Formats: sequence, C-alpha cells, structure tokens
Amino acid sequence: MKSKLAHLHLLITTLFGLWSAAPATAQPAVACPPVAQMPSAEQLQAAQQTARDRGFLWRIERDGRRSYLYGTMHLGKLDWAIPGPQLRGALNSVDTLALELDLTDPALLQQLAASLAGKPDAVTLPAALQQRLARQTAAACLPPAALDSQHPVMRAITLAVLAARWEGLDPSYAQELVLGGFARAAKLSVVSLESVDEQMAALIPAEPAKALLMIGQTLDQLEAGTTRRATARLAKAWAEARLDDLAQYEDWCECVASDDDRNFLKRLNDDRNPALARRIDAVHASGKRVFAAVGALHMTGAMALPKLLAERGFKVERIEFAR
Repeated sequence: MKSKLAHLHLLITTLFGLWSAAPATAQPAVACPPVAQMPSAEQLQAAQQTARDRGFLWRIERDGRRSYLYGTMHLGKLDWAIPGPQLRGALNSVDTLALELDLTDPALLQQLAASLAGKPDAVTLPAALQQRLARQTAAACLPPAALDSQHPVMRAITLAVLAARWEGLDPSYAQELVLGGFARAAKLSVVSLESVDEQMAALIPAEPAKALLMIGQTLDQLEAGTTRRATARLAKAWAEARLDDLAQYEDWCECVASDDDRNFLKRLNDDRNPALARRIDAVHASGKRVFAAVGALHMTGAMALPKLLAERGFKVERIEFAR
C-alpha cells in the first residue's frame, strides 16, 4: 500500500503542474478563491478508501470487443480523482484511453500553449472590456498581466474556469488529467480524438465582432454570478450521475439568452460530436479496446455521442452508478 500511495502522490504532483494559474498576488485584504493544495499521503489514502463512481459510463460493443464511453467533468476535486469500482473495472479491461486532448502529452501541451496565445492583438479590446477583464483578473487573485499572453477570448474563458474554485472545483483535478495520468502509469496507449486547432476553432470565434461579443457575455455571466451557479449545478449533476438534469442544461445554465449563445453551444458540443464518434469508432475498429472520455455535455441532445455510436453499429448500454 505504501508504494501504491507514493506512486499516486507522484502522479497527483505531476497533474498539479499541468494546469496551474499564476500565483496569487500578495493582497491579504482581498478575498481569494480557495486553490487546490497538494494532497498528503494520508489524504490520498482516505480518498481511496471512500472512492465511488461518478459521471456517466456506457459499454459500447461491436466486432466482438467491448469498449467504453465516459462523460467527464473538466474540473474536479480530490475526492473525484480516485476512480470508483466500476470505473476501475472498465479501465482495467481496456488497452487504450481516448481523450478529447491528451493533456499529459508534453508536445501537445506546447502546441496548446502556442495556440492559446495565438495573436493577442487579433481582437482590439475597447477600454471598457479591458477594465472588466482587469477587475476579474484581480478577483481571481492573479497578477495583473498573468493572462496577457492569451487570446482575449481565452482570457475570459480562463477566468470563468478559475471562478469555479469558489465552489471547491479546480482544473488541477480535471478528469482528463487524472485519467491520462493513470493511463500512462498503467502503460495504456493514450490518443487524442481532436487536434488543438479543432478545439480552438470551436472555442474562439473567427470574426472579431463575435469574439468581442463572446468576451462581453462571458464577463456578464461572471459579474452576475451565473457562471458559478451553473458550474455548481453542472458539477452536482455529474457527481450524482443525473443525466436527465444535464440534458436540460440550456434551461437552467442562464447562458442562453440569444441565438448567438445557442449557436456557440451548438458549435461547442453538437457540431463536434460526429467527428468524435467517427474517431472513437476508428480506434475501436483498429482492434483496440478503448475507454473514450469526453466532456459530459457531449452525451446529451439530438447529437449525443451514445446515440451516434449506436447508429454506427455499436451495442450501447449505460452502466448505472449507485447514488
């Protein structure tokens, strides 16, 4: 047990280095969101002892082989970093992990960093938007220039992600990082289902006017507190495996007020699903037994991944988790 815990501690240490914001500024009078701390061996042991299954898992079978589809959260906490018994069984039965992006691949991380930076001057920010971004950067307890190298849209998205820390959720514990780390430790093959360019195209509008609109809307939601409320409910639905609640996301996220909002969510989820299904299919068809882990919202709607994979001839069966 001691060596296993030591290995897990090393793994978590590595994951913390993959997704970390700049250090907080020295402003003791300013309330700062909690930041995930490196867990001790005792904390890891306690998390292992109480580990339970969370999220959404399906068996997908075809060609005499069984693979799995798993709906993830891009944020998390220590208690979520240890797979429960059914997830462990699924991971132990495959030879390949397929992620949207393999964030444990150093070469891919370099590509991602370059793409996130992009061309910061591609969008000229009005003074009012600059001031609002600066206020949210300070509220996240980041140095004023911490995000200046990022594309302006990505600055707003990063701040929205970091706001989840107020809800006890941290990107250091994103399921993709945890699963990728465990897969590499278990010497499974790890593949990316998308390219960095494809993800950035989904996130960042090509037209400057639409990019400015998205920045403003993201800041509106941050300032109104709707980002935190929606993230907390999304996390609860995921942790309790409530797919019915997740399927109603547009009704309660307070993030769909116009056709532009609706089109963004469509581009971010539905429009990517056919390619994701095709690539999961291709990995399975190559003779692999694959555990495909994709953001949970991709499991909902008319273009839900379980539906698309069934249309490709897979027998798809959801595995229900105890609540």
